[in-house]
Amino acid sequence: MAAVTKDLVKYNAELQEQKEKAEDVDFKMITFSLGGKDYGVDIMNIKEIAKADKFTYVPNTAYYVRGVYNLRGDIIPIVDLRAFFHLPAENREIENMLILRIGDRVYGTIVDKIDKVVGINSDSIQPPHPIFGDINIKFISGVVEKEGNLYIILDMVRIFSISDEEKGKRLPEAPDVFFAPSSRAGEPAAVAQAESALDFIRQSLPALKRFYPGPVNETWLRARYAEWSVGRSGEALQLRDAQAADEFLARFFSPFVNSFWDDEYAGQVKAILPDLSSSQIQVWNPGCGKGYETYSFACILKERYPASHIKIWANDSDIMTISQAPNMLFDLDEVPEYCRAHMVRGVNGYSFNQEIKDSILFEYHDIQNDNALPDLDLILIRDMLSFLPVENQEKLQAEFTEKLKHRGMIIMGRNEELPGPSWRQAAKQPVSAYTRRD
Repeated sequence: MAAVTKDLVKYNAELQEQKEKAEDVDFKMITFSLGGKDYGVDIMNIKEIAKADKFTYVPNTAYYVRGVYNLRGDIIPIVDLRAFFHLPAENREIENMLILRIGDRVYGTIVDKIDKVVGINSDSIQPPHPIFGDINIKFISGVVEKEGNLYIILDMVRIFSISDEEKGKRLPEAPDVFFAPSSRAGEPAAVAQAESALDFIRQSLPALKRFYPGPVNETWLRARYAEWSVGRSGEALQLRDAQAADEFLARFFSPFVNSFWDDEYAGQVKAILPDLSSSQIQVWNPGCGKGYETYSFACILKERYPASHIKIWANDSDIMTISQAPNMLFDLDEVPEYCRAHMVRGVNGYSFNQEIKDSILFEYHDIQNDNALPDLDLILIRDMLSFLPVENQEKLQAEFTEKLKHRGMIIMGRNEELPGPSWRQAAKQPVSAYTRRD
C-alpha cells in the first residue's frame, strides 16, 4: 500500500511539473498549413491576417512573387510560400495572407490555411533537422510539438532579409519593384514598367482619397502620370499617404470649386449651351456642394433662356451644407458681375432674388440611390463621377442616357469624359460638355 501511495505521489508531482511547464508560455505563434504540413510564425512578426483574390502583376519579379497588393493605401509585395519552397502549386479562389512586418517594411505571404494562435514554452522548441528536406533548413528556426501536432517554425526575418547577392534572384524591395528591366510577353519593357507603376496609383487613389479610376478619367490619369513620373523613381512614384494623393490630384479639379464662377468662366459655359425652345427647362445639378455653382448656373440660364421657366434640382449628400444653401447671404464685392442683377439687398447682406431662389430646389440626396427626376434638358455634374465607384459611375451614365432629352447637354468636370458611342463631345476645355449622338 505504501509503495502504491509513493508511486501516486510521484505521478502527481510529475503531472504538476508538466502542467507548470506547459503554463509557462513565453512564445506565441500563428499556425498555418502549407503543402499538408503545419507551420508556425512568431506572432511578433505578424501585422494582421487578410484575404484577397486580386494582385497586380509586376514585371521581372522572382518566380514566387505573385505581384503587389493594396493594403488600405500601402502597396506591399506578395510572396507565395508554396512557390518559394518549390511545393506543388494549388489553385486557391481566395488567398489566405499573413501580413508581416519585418523591420520597417511590410510584406504579404500566401499560405494554404491559417489555423490559430498557439502558445508554447520556448524551451520546448527543438533545433531543425535535415529531415525537413522540402524546405531549406536555413529558413527554419525550430520545430515544436503541441497537443499532438508537429509545427515547423519559419524564420521570416531570414526569409525576407536575404543577402544582396541573393536578392536579385529572390524578393525585390517594394520600391524597386516598379522598374525591373523585363516586360510582359510582347510588350516593350518601358511600357510594361509604366503600366505597373500606374496600376499602383490606380489602387491607391480609392483608398486614400475615394477617387475611382475608370473610363471617365482614364485619359487624364495617364497624362497626369506622365507628368508625375518626371524626376521621380522607385518609392517616390508611389502615393504613400493622403498628402501625396492630394498633390497628384491637384490638377484634376475644374475651376471655381466651392466658389462663384468668375465672369470669364461663366461666359464660356454660357457660350456652349444648346439652343432650347422649351417653355420649361429642367436641370439637374448633383453634387452641388455649398450652392455657389448652382447659383452661378441659375444666373447664366436666366440670361441664356430669358423666356423659359428654369427648374434646377440641386442635390448633395452633405446635409449640413445643403441645408444652408437656400439662405446664403453675401457681400456684394464677392459676387461676380453677371450675378448682381439677380440679387436683392437685405438687412444683413445681399441674397438672390425670389425668382432665382424659386428656380432652385436644394435637396439632401445621395445620387448613388434612386433618382426620381423628369426628363432633363441639362445636367451639371462637374468632377463628381470620379469620386463614385466605377459601377456607380456606369449606373449614372445609364441614367443620363435615359433621362437626357434629344437636344440636351451634360456639363462634366474639365478632366472627365463620357465614354461610349451614345455621346458626342460638344466642348472640351476649359468646359467639358457632351450631347447625345442619336
